[in-house]
Amino acid sequence: MKLLLAFLLAGAATPALAQHAGHGPPAAAIDPACPPEHAAMGHCTPRPSSPTRPATPIPPAKLPADARADQAAPVSDPHAAHSMPAPAQSDPHAGHPAPATDPHAGHAMPAPAQTDPHAGHDMQRSADPHAGHNMGASAPLPGAPQQPPPAEAFSGPEHAADAIFGRAEMSEARSDLNREHGGLRATRFLFDRLEVGFGEGRGTFSWDDAQFWYGGDIEKLWVKSEGEGEFGGGLESAEVQALYSRAIDPWFDLQAGVRYDHRPDGPERGYLVLGVQGLAPYWFEIDAAAFLSNKGDLTARFEAEYDQKITQALVLQPAIELDFALQDVPELGVGSGLSTAELGLRLRYDIYPERGPAVIAPYVGVEYERSFGDTARFARAQGEEAGDWRFLVGLRTWF
Repeated sequence: MKLLLAFLLAGAATPALAQHAGHGPPAAAIDPACPPEHAAMGHCTPRPSSPTRPATPIPPAKLPADARADQAAPVSDPHAAHSMPAPAQSDPHAGHPAPATDPHAGHAMPAPAQTDPHAGHDMQRSADPHAGHNMGASAPLPGAPQQPPPAEAFSGPEHAADAIFGRAEMSEARSDLNREHGGLRATRFLFDRLEVGFGEGRGTFSWDDAQFWYGGDIEKLWVKSEGEGEFGGGLESAEVQALYSRAIDPWFDLQAGVRYDHRPDGPERGYLVLGVQGLAPYWFEIDAAAFLSNKGDLTARFEAEYDQKITQALVLQPAIELDFALQDVPELGVGSGLSTAELGLRLRYDIYPERGPAVIAPYVGVEYERSFGDTARFARAQGEEAGDWRFLVGLRTWF
């Protein structure tokens, strides 16, 4: 009877205990050797457990700076101010103050006031990536010599091999090396314009800028020639130049030599020549020279042309030639200043044979020649026009 009454009392007490769980003080620790249901039936007596005492807070003055800041940091948990124990949980960090979202929150350091990644650092902001570092731009490396090389470093031979094989033998070897690898000799023959012209009821023939050179990259022997005449009238004039050419840079040669003019019906002249020839920026071919005759006459000539590729084989070539004289030369029909000018436009087609180095380029074109000043006056005195248009058909070849 007593046992039945104990079971009824235990069943009635269980819901009441469950209803008030969590409102009172925390329940004592359960003795695993005597569960509550066994104790209610009188089978065992649980051992008393020592009450849990609240942790004594440490005075803030004795805490380190980081810990004081952590205590002072606000807690984001809305129930943090209530006097109720936190439920047991499996989080290993349960009970610790929740960190703020800022990883530096609570630390005694000012937050950067700008987006510059170097803000707050004691360094100068400049374009130099090393600005602010304690290093000089010209600071010597540790262990680097601070003095110039000793004089003995320059006392040896210019070429180290001379000390082993002898200067005379190595000089000959260097000469052979330059001759075989850097002193290649080559030749070129060019007929830039070999053409016939038609204008005002008469036909003309001419060759212009016929060139031949032999030599290497630095020095060349250069021969130039040009001339003109009329069909049925014979040759009017011809000139030949023999020049020594030396490269003054990768694009231009300085040329000096002699020139001889032949005129079947007029006086002949010999000249000293000084000029330059080469490739100007934007691929303009330039040939400029001054001439001093055996009579003391000083004249000059400037020629420029440009090859504009329309296709790989079709080329349009504009050209200009200007002649100047320092004084009047009536016997040659030349006046001082700008004496004559020629403007030409030629369209050619380059043909590259499969065999042989020669290139053949037939062309058609048009040219206008004009005399100025006293030169025009001398031309009119001989019954000629100051200006003349000509239609051209010609051939350009080189090998």
